[in-house]
Amino acid sequence: MVRTLAKDLVKNKAIYFMVLPVVLYYFIFKYLPMYGSIIAFKEYSIPKGVWGSPWVGLENFKDFYESIYFWRVLRNTLLLSFYQLAFGFPAPILLAILLNEIRVKLFKNVIQTITYLPHFISLVVICGLLLDFTNRDGVISTLIEFFGGERSTLLGDAANFRSVYVISGIWQELGWSSIIFLAALSGINPELYEAARVDGAGRFRQMWSVTLPGLIPIIMILLILKIGGLMDIGFEKVILLYNPNTYETADIISSFVYRKGLSEGQDYSFTSAVGLFQSVINFILLISANWFSRRVSGSRLW
Repeated sequence: MVRTLAKDLVKNKAIYFMVLPVVLYYFIFKYLPMYGSIIAFKEYSIPKGVWGSPWVGLENFKDFYESIYFWRVLRNTLLLSFYQLAFGFPAPILLAILLNEIRVKLFKNVIQTITYLPHFISLVVICGLLLDFTNRDGVISTLIEFFGGERSTLLGDAANFRSVYVISGIWQELGWSSIIFLAALSGINPELYEAARVDGAGRFRQMWSVTLPGLIPIIMILLILKIGGLMDIGFEKVILLYNPNTYETADIISSFVYRKGLSEGQDYSFTSAVGLFQSVINFILLISANWFSRRVSGSRLW
């Protein structure tokens, strides 16, 4: 077995060199940091180090569960993730199907370019634009007043945070996320469309009977991955947009860990326990989503 592996390494050395940076990235930034998870079970002290700090078992997890923030950050994390999944996941699928139906190539390229561009804009710039557009004198507030609403600072109201967060996320990633579905659509056998037309199917019926079934495998795989990261909302955008007035609906697990671990204090053990709790929930969701997808559609990650 060792000799076979050695021969394969020599034979396909170029391919192994190509994959080496990816393997190193995951090993250094994903697997090695798992060693630090042990401080979630200790009262970590920098001078004493990881092994010298006293063991406290599940005390940090208990403190998080009994804190006044537990249900708030858990609720906000789940709701924001659910809204992103419910509205953000189908949007690129719909865009890809609509783009696939466009026969004027120039128009199709223009639409693709316009929808792709927001993905390449820095998140800091995006959040700066959102803060400017949603303040009392911003463009969005002006439009709301024009249509009969009341001018206000949208991100100053906790009730508006989730809507602004989800809609802006869809706008930013809509075009980029549609690329993989467009690639899947290009792999559908054209003869299936010809057979559907022979049977009298119109454009809508072809989309429903040919296009969507052709996308189901990739949709299920991506859905499993999305559900597996349901609790893992990036804290950067939340931190750039939220303020003390919106903590009630904007404060999520990631932002709570950042604030408690670095900004307001340095309770590394407590925040590590919170982060580990989040990772365990994600793991359970991933396993459950893969099992459900395998039972329902036959598509699965493993």
